[in-house]
Amino acid sequence: PFKGVPRFYDIGGFLYKPEVFQRIVDIFTERYSEEANKIDVIAGLDARGFILGPPIALALKKPFIMMRKKGKMPNSVSSDNYKTEYGNRSGLTVQNDKIKEGDRVLIIDDLVATGGTLSSAISLVKMLKGVVVECACVVELKMFIDPPAESGLPSRTKLFTDLGHQDVPVWGLISEDVLTNEAELPKGYVDDGEEH
Repeated sequence: PFKGVPRFYDIGGFLYKPEVFQRIVDIFTERYSEEANKIDVIAGLDARGFILGPPIALALKKPFIMMRKKGKMPNSVSSDNYKTEYGNRSGLTVQNDKIKEGDRVLIIDDLVATGGTLSSAISLVKMLKGVVVECACVVELKMFIDPPAESGLPSRTKLFTDLGHQDVPVWGLISEDVLTNEAELPKGYVDDGEEH
């Protein structure tokens, strides 16, 4: 548990294992290598997309750009504020000259749940007249794609539709269906997560 979320998924485990990290980068690279000529730039989302995006961009020989939280980058344009499963967030920013009209952008992040962060990134690309080729994540929490209304869960499909992003594909390497190992919490574990 972290930040009050009972099942918290984190990529720290595979980052600690170089052979697994390399295999994940290879899988992403293989997925996009045939389509590399249809991608102009790879955008990583603050902050874990900064870890995953650069090795994929290097392998595909594409430029990498950072989509950062507000107040972290000069000469930037910002998307609107958005919501995630953890609360409200400021929009993402990118430097003004990094996405040009017609640029085809592959967005990379570690995890997609409700789609709030991805929708902010998609809005930013569209604001700059670019086109999102796909949003790619290591983990996709499919329970948020289109949950029954009575579940009370937010719907990523509804969010994307409301924002006009329903045409943007989202790909996840794995889903919560295969993530069944529960971490053993060390003695004295404290959920010290806080709203950021």
